[in-house]
Amino acid sequence: MRRICCYLRLLPLLVLSVPFANAQSAFDFNIGFGAAQDKASSTQVDQTLNPCTPNDLYGPCVSSSSLSTFMLGFGGDLMLWKKLGAGAEVAIQPAQQTYVNLSASAASQGLNTFSLNTRLTLYDFDAIYEPVNNKKVGLKLKAGFGGANIKFYQAGSSSGSVIGSQNFSQYFVSTNHFQVMGSVGVQIYVTDHMFVRPEFQIHYVPNLTEQFGSNLVKEEMVWVGYSWGDR
Repeated sequence: MRRICCYLRLLPLLVLSVPFANAQSAFDFNIGFGAAQDKASSTQVDQTLNPCTPNDLYGPCVSSSSLSTFMLGFGGDLMLWKKLGAGAEVAIQPAQQTYVNLSASAASQGLNTFSLNTRLTLYDFDAIYEPVNNKKVGLKLKAGFGGANIKFYQAGSSSGSVIGSQNFSQYFVSTNHFQVMGSVGVQIYVTDHMFVRPEFQIHYVPNLTEQFGSNLVKEEMVWVGYSWGDR
């Protein structure tokens, strides 16, 4: 919840623009949910998280997982003109995902299980173009830039005669990347102001191959929102 509140601090800047939007065009606030994907890295790592080598002393070597996760999003769009506007959004991975299962390390540390988990956050600031914009439907094209943050967590489980069984998860380290984003969405108005917008996004994240198999993250979102002002 603290992570969500941190990124939501950006949104009041757009909300403060609502009176201006009412006078000029339209302001949309939306909440979304969907999924993000990237393929797994082809490089295996040893139990110290270094690239695997033949006859590795810190083996066995293991493969990292692909990115395939649920995302929760928050955003706002300010249409300064009929077809042109600007917006911002953040998509957060609510739950951790297992990145590397370090079973050999678990045994050496007296643990039942031990893994390195990840949690992804994507945020961007966009220019918006709506070639189709009427009372019932709009075609919304976006292009922008922002960042991608990947947080790593050490997680596992242990058991003992005194404390019984317990699970743990603690922050380990994080990495930040620049990203550019493009998207296409169809905004369907179910009332005069409320809408649903299925949207496909593609994120190009340089150097993401340090963690995953490519620099491209695909994201499919469904946004639900409310629009103020004159459309």
